[in-house]
Amino acid sequence: MSWSKLKQQLESFLSPSLQGKVEYRATGYRYVPDKAGICYIAVDKKNILNMNDAATSIKWYASEQEIKSDSGIDIPVSTEQIEAVRNDTGGKIPEDRLIVIARSRKIAELAKELMAAQASLSKSNFITVANRFLSTSIEESIESKDILLNILALMDRRVGKKRILNMSDNIRLKHPAVQYFYELRLSTV
Repeated sequence: MSWSKLKQQLESFLSPSLQGKVEYRATGYRYVPDKAGICYIAVDKKNILNMNDAATSIKWYASEQEIKSDSGIDIPVSTEQIEAVRNDTGGKIPEDRLIVIARSRKIAELAKELMAAQASLSKSNFITVANRFLSTSIEESIESKDILLNILALMDRRVGKKRILNMSDNIRLKHPAVQYFYELRLSTV
């Protein structure tokens, strides 16, 4: 599918409150075949999410340690995760340490997921993910671990006010780019 047709379809799915505010843009290099160009999402004519560019206004993580030490990430730990740590350690560790270990394991998993998702952002990936978004259900896109699918789903008109308000806990575990677009959508609801 050509970029102009894809852009038109994506923008037709934008929430009415975001139409004219959010725009999908892409650049390409006709005579440089090894340079794929960039794709970005603009909000109020300002480039917010540049695919494959660390100079955006959204925080990009350079290492797993950055994610682990980010105080802005609050990771809730379930009793099942604490029980899994208790079983792994043979039950010889105090309760407060079990919570710390379970949270540390969960942060390590989250860090690996965020780094993998962040590393795959490029123009060609955007086009692939946008085509997948157009052919899958909105629930699948929201539940996905893919940053772009989450962003496209958050801006979709099929996601209503009630669903946006109910997903605040899950959004805390997502990449800062997803959190930014969640806040944008929340402010227009």
